[in-house]
Amino acid sequence: MDAKQALNTDPYTVLGVAKNASQDEIRKAYRTLAKKLHPDLNPGNKECEEKFKEASAAYDLLGDPEKRRRYDNGEIDATGAERPPRGFYREHAGGPQDRYASAEGFADMAGTDEILAEIFGRGGGSKFRMSGQDVRYRLELGFLDAINGSKQQVTLPEGPPLDITIPPGTREGQILRLRGKGMPGINGGSAGDALIEIAVRPHPLFTRDNDDIRIELSIPLRTAVLGGKVEVPTPDGTVSMTVPKWSNGGSVLRLKGKGVARRDGSRGDEYVKLLLALPGAPDAELERFMSQWHADRDGSAAGTAGT
Repeated sequence: MDAKQALNTDPYTVLGVAKNASQDEIRKAYRTLAKKLHPDLNPGNKECEEKFKEASAAYDLLGDPEKRRRYDNGEIDATGAERPPRGFYREHAGGPQDRYASAEGFADMAGTDEILAEIFGRGGGSKFRMSGQDVRYRLELGFLDAINGSKQQVTLPEGPPLDITIPPGTREGQILRLRGKGMPGINGGSAGDALIEIAVRPHPLFTRDNDDIRIELSIPLRTAVLGGKVEVPTPDGTVSMTVPKWSNGGSVLRLKGKGVARRDGSRGDEYVKLLLALPGAPDAELERFMSQWHADRDGSAAGTAGT
């Protein structure tokens, strides 16, 4: 679209407002478009340049109540020029309809200077300073890398690889902010930030419950009856845990301080749910023993457990 076509577009359509919009609504619509389309924010983007010229021309006309009234009454056209007689443009090519084209190719409309200066700073639209935009990325971590903390590296689409320190206790959905690693600023403005959203892969043994860790552990029937030491995995490594005598399946034991690290330096706990495991192969001796077990003892045990 060339400048003539742009400037002859209906200004209400360009700004996206109704014909009965208030002056304040027109001003707000132009501010929104100017922030989005200004050439300094879109270097080399011809489409944005043309749309910015359209928006500036539309606001130059509709932002002035008197010009707007005359346009609505059909006294002037979308360029602000008087409605010409039939055949005028054929006889005067390159005439008043070109009066807004500047040497730089931008709409040169003095009526927009005030609002552009308000948006971009006192120096006007070409000298404003603006911080760069933030950018968002997603990083998938292993369960233990998130629980214990780790060093990770991500490669951003426009930049070198970045080393990221994952703090201990990082959660699913947590966002880590890398200051100054986003889009560059404009005219000396500060760079935006990189926002890294964390996704945590599930673990085959551990589940997280706030700051605690939960795990299910199978123990031999003998250990459940007689008690003893068993090896238990934790996020820090394997530890030894004492199983009390007569531990039922489903019992939960606590390993204090073996859970998730907190900011204050403390840690949650690990909760171990006991599951009873029979021998991997049939055991004739165990079968003979159980066959001699008095049935009434099972009943009394059940009755005791229910009291």
